Amino acid sequence: MKYPKIPDFHELAQLITYYAKHKHEYGAKNVETKLDSIYNMMEEAYKELKQLPVDNAMSIDQPDSLEEIKKRRPDGPRRLWKQLDSSYETKLKGAFIARIAGCILGAPVEFHSVKEMEEWASYNNEVFPPVDYWTKIKAPGTLRYQQSDFKEYTKQGMTKAPVDDDIVYTILNLLVVEEYGHTFTTEDVAKAWVNYLPYACTAEEVTLKNLKEGISPNKAAELDNPYIEWIGADIRSDAFAYIAPGYPEKAAEMAYYDAFLSHRRNGIYGEMFFAAAQSAAFAVDDPIKAIEIGLTEIPEHCTLAKDIRWALSERHNINNYQDARDAVEKRFKGMEHAHTNNNACLTVFGLHIGDTDVTSVIGQTVAMGMDNDCTAASAGSIVGAIATFDNISPNWYNNFNDIVDTYLINVGELKISDVLMRFHAQAKNIFDGGLN
Repeated sequence: MKYPKIPDFHELAQLITYYAKHKHEYGAKNVETKLDSIYNMMEEAYKELKQLPVDNAMSIDQPDSLEEIKKRRPDGPRRLWKQLDSSYETKLKGAFIARIAGCILGAPVEFHSVKEMEEWASYNNEVFPPVDYWTKIKAPGTLRYQQSDFKEYTKQGMTKAPVDDDIVYTILNLLVVEEYGHTFTTEDVAKAWVNYLPYACTAEEVTLKNLKEGISPNKAAELDNPYIEWIGADIRSDAFAYIAPGYPEKAAEMAYYDAFLSHRRNGIYGEMFFAAAQSAAFAVDDPIKAIEIGLTEIPEHCTLAKDIRWALSERHNINNYQDARDAVEKRFKGMEHAHTNNNACLTVFGLHIGDTDVTSVIGQTVAMGMDNDCTAASAGSIVGAIATFDNISPNWYNNFNDIVDTYLINVGELKISDVLMRFHAQAKNIFDGGLN
């Protein structure tokens, strides 16, 4: 998709601000009146952009209803496990631990350029791509998500798994299933958000605000939300895979009801795709096979499916993190770095390069940049399930001390071992419940 040429509004807005102050300092009259006029023109342009008609024909291949999504998906296995396999526990622990590790490794360098990360690793005298947590970070004393000091994300400063939304939503969706069952609705997800989320970002922030203002859960994503195809939904996929392991259709279906609260089109498909791929990872021994199964749960001709198929084809030309970043920058020029599609392709490349080596997968994926705490976390779930906990280097989890922190209201810190038992209980409910 080629984006229109977008003027540098940020630079222009800054110059307007500077000149307004300069003219005031030189005694110019009516500066404030002129600024009000400029602001009103910008507001009017914003409203006009929102009202521009869209190409309704695109919705044929990219529907928002689960019924229509299922009609447009290709053939797939739908269910790989008929019963909870004896390997589930070590695969679950591997998936969850590798997800947390990938997230925490990426958090201090989220959205940093490849060059910035290379230079920082060199300054710290560290290997790059990283094979362990960072020893130093650039913002000590700064709080992440209003709670964890950035020092807590370093090798020396870590005493637990510190907070991050990628981890928080995994636990929040466990709470959703515990409280409302595996047949929960989007309305149930909305109740959980209002009860547990003190704040959110991008699409989730808009949705939470709309919910608190009385907007229906089925419409909360559609009001003042330009982020509906960003990555915020697909980072919420993992819990559904852990609860429906080896059952990609069920994992994707639960992911749909969660994603629909805040996202549309490829934003929804991103969560469904990753939930299905992460679920499949419990039952296959190849990360790329898990990705291919994930594709069978989203519309065959949607943009995300086309982009993932491109990544699968292009992966044979990708040998390292720089190759991956260059290929994605070329294909997705102009796309926001927090979008679902470009980041999903980086995740595919990370899994291709690292295969079943957890350290290689999360290190290479973080090194690619963009929304790299999210991409490394998603890749971690897939490779962790395949590799199992027994094959994850202890340096990725020793400093967790069996504790994961959250910013969820009235939840706080949790024991990782307890969280795993709770996921196991919900998975048992799925398989013992007689689902066919």
